Amino acid sequence: PPPMLTFDRLGPDEGTPLLIAHGLFGSARNWGVVAKRLSAKRPVIAVDMRNHGDSPWSDRHDYPALAEDLAEVIADQGGQADVLGHSMGGKAAMQLALTRPERVARLVVADIAPVAYGHTQMPLIEAMRGLDLAGVTRRGEADALLADTVAEPGVRAFLLQSLDLKSDPPRWRLNLDALGAEMARILGWPDAPGRFEGPTLFLSGAASDYVGPEHRDTIRALFPAARFAKIPGAGHWLHAEKPREFEAAVAAFLDA
Repeated sequence: PPPMLTFDRLGPDEGTPLLIAHGLFGSARNWGVVAKRLSAKRPVIAVDMRNHGDSPWSDRHDYPALAEDLAEVIADQGGQADVLGHSMGGKAAMQLALTRPERVARLVVADIAPVAYGHTQMPLIEAMRGLDLAGVTRRGEADALLADTVAEPGVRAFLLQSLDLKSDPPRWRLNLDALGAEMARILGWPDAPGRFEGPTLFLSGAASDYVGPEHRDTIRALFPAARFAKIPGAGHWLHAEKPREFEAAVAAFLDA
């Protein structure tokens, strides 16, 4: 079997750990502040998903595989966890809860529904792939190059967190070829067996359209105990835009 995901464990030794699964092009590092604050009361395990961060690369990047990766970490870290997943990580967390419910105590799904989406992320893959990184020594230089194809400074700053400048030449800590080849599966949603009866929170950004009223029946069929909450003024990147509000909402749900 492939080696296990890379992860950081923070907080106390005792208690049900909270596993955090990041979204596409992210890493455990993106969750540093939120993970640290949530670890005040409970162990927190922030993973790098496969093909991201320092975790192993694989040609396969579908939700059954991503869910098995998470199940393996949880088995290694005590057998059961609360699981928080954002976007792609949210789909992996839902797949885990539906296929390996014994591994999941409580589930928090951040701004994603168990449905297929139409918006491709291929332009960002092409932009990163197309960057000539030879001779780049500073993040600002890479940012200037990336600005030709990615207009939004916030998106560039996020992507550049996965640029390894210590490598010579610099390299992306992302398996761009595999993520590009598997994009249809990343945007999609496999017909998942079963239901997850445990406590579940769908936490969304009020300014995001990823989770709408039209998704509620689909969600409730799979997650009958689902509750819904929105963070005012937050878009899809709710944990980065409103970290305090996000952390408070997650903590309140986990402590209830």
